[in-house]
Amino acid sequence: MNTKGPLPPRAPRPTRRTARSVAPQASKSPASLRVVAGLVVLALVAGAFGLLSARCTSPNDVASPTGYVSPYDWSGLERSGDRLAYYEDGELRSRLGVDVSDHQGAVDWNAVASDGVEFAMVRVGNRGYTEGVLYADDRYAENIEGATDAGLDVGAYFFSQAVSVEEAREEAEFVLNLLAGRHLALPVVYDHEPVSDAAGRANNLDRDTLTACARAFCERIEQGGYSTMIYGNSGDMARYDRADLGDRPVWFAEYDAAQPHAQFDFTMWQYTNGGTVAGIDTNVDLNLLLDTK
Repeated sequence: MNTKGPLPPRAPRPTRRTARSVAPQASKSPASLRVVAGLVVLALVAGAFGLLSARCTSPNDVASPTGYVSPYDWSGLERSGDRLAYYEDGELRSRLGVDVSDHQGAVDWNAVASDGVEFAMVRVGNRGYTEGVLYADDRYAENIEGATDAGLDVGAYFFSQAVSVEEAREEAEFVLNLLAGRHLALPVVYDHEPVSDAAGRANNLDRDTLTACARAFCERIEQGGYSTMIYGNSGDMARYDRADLGDRPVWFAEYDAAQPHAQFDFTMWQYTNGGTVAGIDTNVDLNLLLDTK
């Protein structure tokens, strides 16, 4: 899932051109002198405007080759070990979270909360990538309840391998039945990815079908009273017709990058799968939930 790419180009430092660099050799006629004076004034105005523009524009605001401009100024990203935090104008604008499944085993959620973690995304279940059977995560209920009792905000996710709208709706019904009306402070996330096994039933799903599946899942979950989100790395998100997904937020995955390279807006960043957190005996994914309000 690592989608490392080159860092975005940095803005060139503005240069102030002087009148000497743009003015032609002055003649002794009054008309020529007036022309030269006009060019001097234009050069000084242009130089001042260039300096003003440079001061108002952060290097991180420069558009990428695709024309995309991130809403985040990544110069405000601070790292301490495996922990990240995002600041704007000196104010913290992010929360740290984990995402877990039964692969993490039993979790001591009070210890997790004491280690600075503020939210948890819990896997509710998945569809088998070959036979297509639906499975509940063995620890989804204890993880939701334990994290909630420890004071964390909780969301959920489902690993889909739907190959039709009907299967996506079936997955949504399955999730709603497992949640059984539990309160979630964060969204229910649709996670549809190709698998490394060539036998993966959904590996080669076409864009229209994949997008229709995501939309059908989210619409049914929303009818059940929950908000929704779409998960993926750059490659996963490129498989969708994102315009057809509406304004549903994105949970973006890119591991161990100095800053994310997504060419689209996202709300949450899964930035490593090798985090260490008290109360969890295995490595765990770490996430930043971003706020630019």
